[in-house]
Amino acid sequence: MSTFLSVFVTVISLGTIFGCLALLIWCSRDKMGMEEGAPTGHTYDGIAELNNPLPKWWTYLFIFMVVFALIYLALYPGLGNFKGLLGWQSSNQNVRSLEEYHAASADAREQGKLVQYEREMVKADEVFGAKFRELTYEADGTTYRAIADIALDENATKVGQRLFLQNCAQCHGSDARGARGFPNLTDADWLYGGTPEQIKTTLLHGRKGAMPAWGASLGEDGVREVTSYVLSLSGRKVDAVEAQKGQARFAMCAACHGMDGKGNQAMGAPNLTDGIWLYGGSRAAVEDSVRNGRGGVMPAWKDILGEDKVHLLASYVYSLNNSK
Repeated sequence: MSTFLSVFVTVISLGTIFGCLALLIWCSRDKMGMEEGAPTGHTYDGIAELNNPLPKWWTYLFIFMVVFALIYLALYPGLGNFKGLLGWQSSNQNVRSLEEYHAASADAREQGKLVQYEREMVKADEVFGAKFRELTYEADGTTYRAIADIALDENATKVGQRLFLQNCAQCHGSDARGARGFPNLTDADWLYGGTPEQIKTTLLHGRKGAMPAWGASLGEDGVREVTSYVLSLSGRKVDAVEAQKGQARFAMCAACHGMDGKGNQAMGAPNLTDGIWLYGGSRAAVEDSVRNGRGGVMPAWKDILGEDKVHLLASYVYSLNNSK
């Protein structure tokens, strides 16, 4: 934060603490000049106010909390840009990429820095790492269990489901049925293939969809004609003349989707004949895809979760439609 904001926060924080302490001291003094317990002359609804001091236990507790607050602010960050005498921080700050994060994490662990997140990750690996390896590896501890076999293991799939809910549900939904622009993982329709190995590869390395925009090349008439032909591939009723013209223009699409429109999993090009639409199957949605292209991105999870967890996560995704 800026120097001005840092000073402002510090002044407000310390001013509040010392202001409350000053108010306590002021209220602890007898300013009435009267005997303790004597009536002050103030009454309300038959209740008389007496000249009694603040309770000792409450006063001592208040002073203790003031001292505790000052010690806490000295040891931990809380006063503007002051880092605290212990050097504690909640996480590695100012990292802008996964590479910077890993470098900062390694540095924190080597130097024993008080980075709370790193300490919790180390402790979690000590506590749960062995369990992940137990579910993921064969008895020899060096060979991965087959993903298809893990998918039949109820305990393993429960753990995989938790990993999914923590990391994948934001895009694919808690039920894995996806949303517009995010694939449904339960329908056996796979852009890059649904074998165990293909699913794991997708999770490890991520995917980048890149359908070019054809609006400038086709023009509005061409976009409309290609859309009619594409819709006809899945049995939709369209203008036959437009669809015929669109078929002639479809050659530029066939390089990825194939001449029969059934797609190409090696390129992530979707099957246009099955009636399943990632970005919507209305005429307007398909025209928008043809005109402006699409560019979906799925992140790579290898450096975030590690291969052991990815292997377990892949088994859960595979189990969504291959568990029987």
